[in-house]
Amino acid sequence: MLKKFSLIIILFILSPTISFAEIPHYVDFKYILNQSDAGKKAQTSLKNKLDKGIKDLQSKEKKILDEEKKIIQQKKLISPEEYKKKVSELRAKVSSLQKERNTLIETVSKQRTKARNELLKAVNPIIREYMKEKKIRMVVDKKSLLMADENLDLTKIITDLLNKKIKSIKFN
Repeated sequence: MLKKFSLIIILFILSPTISFAEIPHYVDFKYILNQSDAGKKAQTSLKNKLDKGIKDLQSKEKKILDEEKKIIQQKKLISPEEYKKKVSELRAKVSSLQKERNTLIETVSKQRTKARNELLKAVNPIIREYMKEKKIRMVVDKKSLLMADENLDLTKIITDLLNKKIKSIKFN
């Protein structure tokens, strides 16, 4: 019994102790991207751009629908060749509208990705500096965790530091 007890004490003394800095901490990048001042501004800007583009497209779509109704009404009054020509022109306009819609969505998507990357570029040095200051050896993304103590969450701290350092990002 005494041997087991002394062995446990020796192992305890010889084993490296785990300090607070060696415990992995975590950050919720999604929260930072969505709730930081720069992230909110970028999202608002992109949403406004998308909404404006969709509104313009809907206006053009309404004009095309009106033109379609007009062509249908004129079907019996115009020659078949003229009717085919107008239908062909209408189809070209519809195709153009679809391309315009796809371009708008693709552009906004690319800008959203660029804004996200710019924000992550800004966050990384802040996290690195905070880790150095607090002697933290590892920070992981919250989405990679199954469970963790809330005291290890650095999200609010990093978001506050980011808000102090960066007010907006350029992605256009």
